[in-house]
Amino acid sequence: MPPKPPKAKAKVKPQEEQREESLQAVVLADSYETRFRPFSLERPKCLLPLANTPLIEYTLEFLAHVGVEDIFIYCGAHSDQVEEYVNASKWRLPTSPFKNLVLFKSDATSTGDAMRDLDNRDLIKGDFLLVSGDVVSNMAIEPALTRHRARRDKDKNAIMTMILREAGVHHRARVTSHKPVFILNPTTDRCLHYEEIRSSAGQTRHVTLEPDLLSTHSEIEVREDLIDCHIDICTPDVLGLWSDNFDYQSIRTSFLFGVLKDYELNGKTIHTHIMTDGYAARVRSLRAYDAISKDITGRWTYPLCPDSNHVPGHHYRHHKNGTYQENGITTGRCCRVRGRCVLGQGTAIGEGVTISESSLGRKCQVGNDALIEGSYLWDNVVVGDNSIIRHAIVAEGAVIGKGCTVESGAMISYNVRICDNTTISGSKNITRSSLPSKAVAERTKTPASGEESQDHENISDSDDHSDASNASDRIFRNPQGSISDASVSTLQSDESDLEQFEDRPRRASFISETSDEAAPTKDFHVEATASILDGLQKDDLAENINLELTAFRMTVDASQHEIRRAVVAAFMKRIANLEASGTGAREAVHRVFSKYRIVVERSLFDKETREKPDQVDFMLCVQRELLSRGNAESLLLFVAEETYDLELIEEDGILQWWPDIRSRHGNMASIRGLTEQFITFLQEAEEDDDESEEDEDEA
Repeated sequence: MPPKPPKAKAKVKPQEEQREESLQAVVLADSYETRFRPFSLERPKCLLPLANTPLIEYTLEFLAHVGVEDIFIYCGAHSDQVEEYVNASKWRLPTSPFKNLVLFKSDATSTGDAMRDLDNRDLIKGDFLLVSGDVVSNMAIEPALTRHRARRDKDKNAIMTMILREAGVHHRARVTSHKPVFILNPTTDRCLHYEEIRSSAGQTRHVTLEPDLLSTHSEIEVREDLIDCHIDICTPDVLGLWSDNFDYQSIRTSFLFGVLKDYELNGKTIHTHIMTDGYAARVRSLRAYDAISKDITGRWTYPLCPDSNHVPGHHYRHHKNGTYQENGITTGRCCRVRGRCVLGQGTAIGEGVTISESSLGRKCQVGNDALIEGSYLWDNVVVGDNSIIRHAIVAEGAVIGKGCTVESGAMISYNVRICDNTTISGSKNITRSSLPSKAVAERTKTPASGEESQDHENISDSDDHSDASNASDRIFRNPQGSISDASVSTLQSDESDLEQFEDRPRRASFISETSDEAAPTKDFHVEATASILDGLQKDDLAENINLELTAFRMTVDASQHEIRRAVVAAFMKRIANLEASGTGAREAVHRVFSKYRIVVERSLFDKETREKPDQVDFMLCVQRELLSRGNAESLLLFVAEETYDLELIEEDGILQWWPDIRSRHGNMASIRGLTEQFITFLQEAEEDDDESEEDEDEA
């Protein structure tokens, strides 16, 4: 009898490879911080509403978008609430994109404790994403995954890839209380050193490097222009390092710093992947909460916007005036809703009410002649007649009496009742919840008819969290406070104001040190850019976009420079979107400018004059907008050629822009390289024309 053929093993290998390549994710639902007190005393941070949608929904939508199949959610405080919410959500339905979704309840008090517990469970078998439960992102991370896996196959010691978002140093999503500094090898993308520079008084303002780092690397990059929203691609070895080092507590300041410092001992390397497209930010502080809320309503996070209705039962619609509204909203006479607002179902707004740049949850009641400005009212909030709420957060079920004033920065927690004619200062955090022993609390009385406001306490500003969080809170609380020029851009700067993560103008921080008179112009840029971009994405007619832009400009009396700046920002963003979908850069520039040339044309008024200040200003806006783009040199050339071919920018305009000192100064000069050939061509053509004219005159 012939011997039996050996059993084929070919089928096993593909299964192993498939199991290895299936992407897992670990979501840290607890930030193990106290920045969101008093709200986090009663609710987990990941369930707090952001633009009327729980924070964790943005994170799970992001993970579903990038192809994650297995999710492990690590709960900390209020784990029962997280479990109840997730089990009742769409992520548990048969149509969920996740094959497995597992929740872990833990008494961990730090990220390090959670990671060591996860390692003991022995559930992670391959690469996994490590993210916080407060991440808002629409980035496509497939290129980062591909690079990570290729690097891992060549070197098993390449254990982690941090996904970072390129942004300007004054970017709104950046942390202002401390600056993360990454020292990188630009050839291998390896992170060589990490340090955080505190902006507090008395703190050092320099980075300390080992001499060996400079001697062993021929080239290094010092990057402080990166947004770190804690999206990491990890191998299982990462968990082992957490278990081997019980002093590791946080991801960056202890784990990352420690692994890099001990490279000579363990040989493990950590790399970076820097994204230039897409939105990414983490709601790590109150300032970030406000900034990202505005980015969501401004549609920088698309498709993560209210009208996408990711939560079952939501029915938001985006209106032309920039608001997002559900059905069943009632408004009284002379009610004004301005700016980008979110209004939930069943909300009733009285007569003479003014609401601007605010979010109101479901079933809120706003009394007559109330003013709500730049604030966040969660579900079932009641606001009495003639009350004023500015730049504050009012949690679910709270009642603000008649004639009350809630000043900028105040936080009123769940079910608190404020008596009539009470003023809540910006330093007050009011809650009915009992505090942990570390928190300093005292009973306060409100001056309303000599009565005590029902069961509310004032939490002292001296919380047990870091100076960084205190700094963020102070920015939220004190809108007129002084803010360091090192951390906040101003309207007087030529640099674009702050911004997301996408290639849009960087707007100043939540509370800007600019004057109230400057605010309308700043808001114009953000809203005008969003309006133009929305029209471009919806393929609206150029005439309609221009009509809306003109009407909006007249309402705030914005300058023509602001018009050009907004047009450029929206055009560049649309070009980036087309590139991301596979369109070549030159073709993307041609499609946008040729179809919507009238929008550019209506912002230029110097065609009949010898000097071309408008055309020069337009090209300077293009140049500034491209500074953060990876292919800035190519795009600048393509835009210059396209606008010249379309006769939007004349030859004189191009030749007056090129030698302008503003175009040649600082970083602006770094992206001019490829365009120089085009300029030379125009100059030579002009010289030939001059010679021909001279010959004709002599004849």
